[in-house]
Amino acid sequence: MNQEEIFNNLLVMLFNEILDVEQKALITGSFKEISINDMHIIEAVGLGGGNMSSIAAKLNITVGSLTTSMNSLVKKGYVKRERSEKDRRVVFIQLTNKGRMAYHHHAEFHRQMTEAVLAELNEDETEVLVKALDGLRKFFRQYHEQ
Repeated sequence: MNQEEIFNNLLVMLFNEILDVEQKALITGSFKEISINDMHIIEAVGLGGGNMSSIAAKLNITVGSLTTSMNSLVKKGYVKRERSEKDRRVVFIQLTNKGRMAYHHHAEFHRQMTEAVLAELNEDETEVLVKALDGLRKFFRQYHEQ
């Protein structure tokens, strides 16, 4: 196998393993009724909340697509909606206590993952990894915008 094939295989395996591990680690106990997609929406809402447009922009999806997921999260008690008093068309989203617990649960998973990876690398290797991942992120962003 050449370097490109090795790199591609590693990316595909890593992507699939992240989805699998994240599903098993995050969607447990108190959070069994939500999906990884729901958890990522909770992460995008964040502790400070936001309006539907800003949350959709963070996720690179339309407000219409977000609405369906948001309806489900409201029903499950993870988020609450509040209309702006200044402009009734604007809907603000906040995490409930249950949503904040899910948010912290997700953040802890990512903290542990990052800590485990960085423990294996020295400072120079960390810089190279960050540069490579940023290049990959830029590629995906440009590819998405085309």
